[in-house]
Amino acid sequence: MSVGHRLPAVYLSRFGEMAKVPEPIYYLGEPELLNKPAVSIVGTRRPNAYTKQMTTRLASALAERGVVIVSGAAMGVDALAHRGAGAKNTVAVVAGGLDVRYPAVNAPLIASIEKEGLVLSRFEAGERPRPWSFVVRNEMVVALGEVLVVAEADRQSGSMRSVEYALKMGKPVYVLPHRLGESEGTNDLLRDKKAEPIYDIDAFSARFGKKREGAKEPLLAFCAEVPTLQEALDRFGQRVYEAELEGRIEIRDGLVYPVTD
Repeated sequence: MSVGHRLPAVYLSRFGEMAKVPEPIYYLGEPELLNKPAVSIVGTRRPNAYTKQMTTRLASALAERGVVIVSGAAMGVDALAHRGAGAKNTVAVVAGGLDVRYPAVNAPLIASIEKEGLVLSRFEAGERPRPWSFVVRNEMVVALGEVLVVAEADRQSGSMRSVEYALKMGKPVYVLPHRLGESEGTNDLLRDKKAEPIYDIDAFSARFGKKREGAKEPLLAFCAEVPTLQEALDRFGQRVYEAELEGRIEIRDGLVYPVTD
């Protein structure tokens, strides 16, 4: 018996740009998120410090405008995108059965998305991720977004194969600008005019709508409940310490407090 529910047929049209619509698709969470505007964000599992900061900022800025972030729940850029957006503003497409929270380091993150966001899988319960299943996962991630953002990528990488899917589907591709010798895959895309750079995160995010009145960065909204430091780290990773350095939150006695103006 499968873990989760079978995604209703009405939502399968969101995958219509794939070479073959996967069926059945299983889910945990809120399928209504598939009715909202979405941006897919992918990238390396080993992002540099600049990519970590910019990916988190980008995902947060989009979420504040009601945009859902779609990614693959992997280490690195995927996890940063999910955390930056906040669990309730994210769709995670996984490469194994819904009962296999992979990678294990992201298990708390995936669990939070199951409860507040949406986790999708093409695979039956118990199926472990395999090389070909990541290919299926990547195509699904691309299909769900209006555009694809590649935060950082080497030339020979799964992220660059995701770009191939996006181009076949006719979806715009955007990248974060990097220095020479870094993220050679995305620099190649810019050179070949296959992608556009994101020079201004606020301007890019504004293309998808206005900032919702009263909207807060997901981390700050979460900290209004005064969570434990471990709870905050499980959801938002290193963004917690970045926000502390920015003076936006305060960590005292193992608890995290928002800093009010």
